[in-house]
Amino acid sequence: MKEIIVRETESGQRLHRLLSRYLTEAPKSFLYRMLRKKNITLNNKKADGSEKVCTGDEIRIYLSQETYDKFAGSRAQKTGSYPVADLDILHEDEHLLLVNKPAGMLTQKAAPSDVSLNEYVLGYLVRSGQWSEGADCVFRPSVCNRLDRNTSGIVICGKSVAGLGKMAELLRDRSMHKYYRCLVAGRLTESRSVKGYLKKDPRTNQVRIRTEGEEGSLIETEYRPVCVYSDSTLLEVRLITGRPHQIRAHLASLGHPVIGDPKYGVRAVNEQYRKRYGVRYQLLHACRLELPELEAPFEAVSGKVFHAELPALMQAVIKEKERE
Repeated sequence: MKEIIVRETESGQRLHRLLSRYLTEAPKSFLYRMLRKKNITLNNKKADGSEKVCTGDEIRIYLSQETYDKFAGSRAQKTGSYPVADLDILHEDEHLLLVNKPAGMLTQKAAPSDVSLNEYVLGYLVRSGQWSEGADCVFRPSVCNRLDRNTSGIVICGKSVAGLGKMAELLRDRSMHKYYRCLVAGRLTESRSVKGYLKKDPRTNQVRIRTEGEEGSLIETEYRPVCVYSDSTLLEVRLITGRPHQIRAHLASLGHPVIGDPKYGVRAVNEQYRKRYGVRYQLLHACRLELPELEAPFEAVSGKVFHAELPALMQAVIKEKERE
């Protein structure tokens, strides 16, 4: 018999999902059959798998050790050698971690050999004693939103099942507002909300924006000028929808590409800023996160606004533009 006590980080998920994480090789039909036969119980009672588990709940699995090991697969104890980084943590509570990601760092792995913010967060949680990876651990903290490698700013990380689930819900229903600052080519003097249709080419990892027709995914982007310079504009952008490369491609389609953007920018402009200021990536930063009013257990972030300071290079360019 195997006994599992539900941890706080595992709380809030359906019983059948938790079981599938412990018994990774077991078919769903097997799990439901074991539940029907009371070979798997929740708090010493029969369960059907749809129950939401809570911290401290007791799950008993009445299988032989050999059968359990067979269905648990290769979830052997791991030493968890995660990389170390000096993370710029903006907020932390038992469910969430908000990190100011630097430009040049992946949010998540693109290839098995990559090291991303996700691994750095796991390393931080291991070193601080908040999480450990092993045969008895089925929850893995993870980032909730993604920024392009060379876009800096706020990334949300879930430290618990409840945290990941709530942030996914807020991202999906758009009740959480994300704002960006970027320096774009050309002068923009009026605030606008613009729509278009985005279609991604998987071969080139680039997207195209159309302003009419229904080919692709509908996108909407709001922007307002913060400072207008002689040949460029500092914008604050709010994503209404959140698609890959949306801000970069959408602004470029309007004739105002983000300065330094190698995919959608203007080569001559980028080269000018590289030589003069040392700009080698897009000047785009996720600067502000506004959360709606939330109920327990998210009191720590309910109705809060979080800010991430502009990176040093972007601040330096803006100061120079203000002197012109």
